Amino acid sequence: MAEIKNYTLNFGPQHPAAHGVLRLVLELDGEVVQRADPHIGLLHRATEKLAETRTFLQNVPYMDRLDYVSMMSNEHAYVLAIEKLTGIQVPVRAQYIRVMFDEITRILNHLMWIGAHALDVGAMTVFLYAFREREDLMDCYEAVSGARMHAAYYRPGGVYRDLPDRMAQYAASKVRNEAGVRELNRDRQGSLLDFIQAFTERFPGYVDDYETLLTDNRIWKQRLVGIGVVSPERAKALGFTGPMLRGSGVEWDLRRKQPYEVYDQLDFDIPVGTNGDSYDRYLVRVEEMRQSNRIVRQCVDWLRANPGPVMIDDHKVAPPSRVDMKSNMEELIHHFKLFTEGMHVPQGEAYAAVEHPKGEFGIYLVSDGANKPYRLKIRAPGFAHLQALDEMARGHMIADVVTLIGSQDIVFGEIDR
Repeated sequence: MAEIKNYTLNFGPQHPAAHGVLRLVLELDGEVVQRADPHIGLLHRATEKLAETRTFLQNVPYMDRLDYVSMMSNEHAYVLAIEKLTGIQVPVRAQYIRVMFDEITRILNHLMWIGAHALDVGAMTVFLYAFREREDLMDCYEAVSGARMHAAYYRPGGVYRDLPDRMAQYAASKVRNEAGVRELNRDRQGSLLDFIQAFTERFPGYVDDYETLLTDNRIWKQRLVGIGVVSPERAKALGFTGPMLRGSGVEWDLRRKQPYEVYDQLDFDIPVGTNGDSYDRYLVRVEEMRQSNRIVRQCVDWLRANPGPVMIDDHKVAPPSRVDMKSNMEELIHHFKLFTEGMHVPQGEAYAAVEHPKGEFGIYLVSDGANKPYRLKIRAPGFAHLQALDEMARGHMIADVVTLIGSQDIVFGEIDR
């Protein structure tokens, strides 16, 4: 009988479960993984270097394209770093809008994650359910920014504009009759806040549906329980953050431990796992969706009761209104200077981090007083998680590697940068 030797298998970069252009070189003993070597750089688009050649404002859309599932959370860290250097105090209404959209983004991210993770492991229905809910939240992105994904909505000093008073509505067509359109437009009769409130009322029921399909499903548990166990000490040593760290039983969340914007005024819980396996990380993220829904609802209630400015009134940083710009020479000059030359950020360095859906997303910004960053360094949560894939995969089967990639919630835009 022939002796089975160790052999090397190339997993990806075009594998449907690689969640981007991940290339894994797996050393196998039969079907058991002995070593997993991640090869990255296949998606590299030099964001950190490009940032040195663009003005501070022009760099905002580049942030959206890092983790392209958590767009506004990326923007948030970047504008926080600029505001830290310039000493800008953002209007409270803008802070609530930012927090609301951060949590909408967290739900968007986790819906993408649960759908793709379940699909990788072999469950089809959850993917279709999750994308149904994503459509509603993408409509919220589109309502405030005009774009469904790459919003560029957060700006140094606040947000691009206030929340719209009416939602876009579907029109009858060859493929949609009047009754169907009426049903689609049922929650679109009022403002964006009305639409978001209606979503927050429906959403807990949707999460119950996902849990009915997965949480006690014996196939799901067979594929996830005991896979990729990471102890709390090891998780901290490996630089885990976000659900990866909380799944191992460490209650660390920047929204609670290092509050930014208005998180210290909101009521929410931090879900924590006990076993540090893929199943616990799944449970943590599902509960995070429920908690994000709670936060969004609190923001909606506050924003209804408290109108006000959403951008600072400093024309060295924020553009004047269109009316002022077209009727006042000084405002016109401010507008022209801001969009051609850009704002000048005082000399210095700052690090700003947010509790991104995947973990701690940080921006380290160095300014030499010019209108462009001197240096920009991105602390991507997925990068630290990916280095642990080798350790997590050893002794597991090839099929479990797919589970682990899904459990880590990897998106390659931020890893390769």
